[in-house]
Amino acid sequence: MDTAIILNSLIYALLGVVIFITSFIIVDKLTPYKLWEEIVEKKNVALAIVVGATALAIGQIVAAAIHG
Repeated sequence: MDTAIILNSLIYALLGVVIFITSFIIVDKLTPYKLWEEIVEKKNVALAIVVGATALAIGQIVAAAIHG
């Protein structure tokens, strides 16, 4: 197997993870409360579902942008 293909895959995977984390931090900063505290400490299930759906959407957008 060509090492360039493996290296490119690793670079794009790392880039995707970094973009995903950055996007999630931005979403967390835009909300009027701390997401982690609301979900874990206050057991806000509705917010957990919304945050999960947002995470899936961001992941799908990043994957589509990288894949082309």
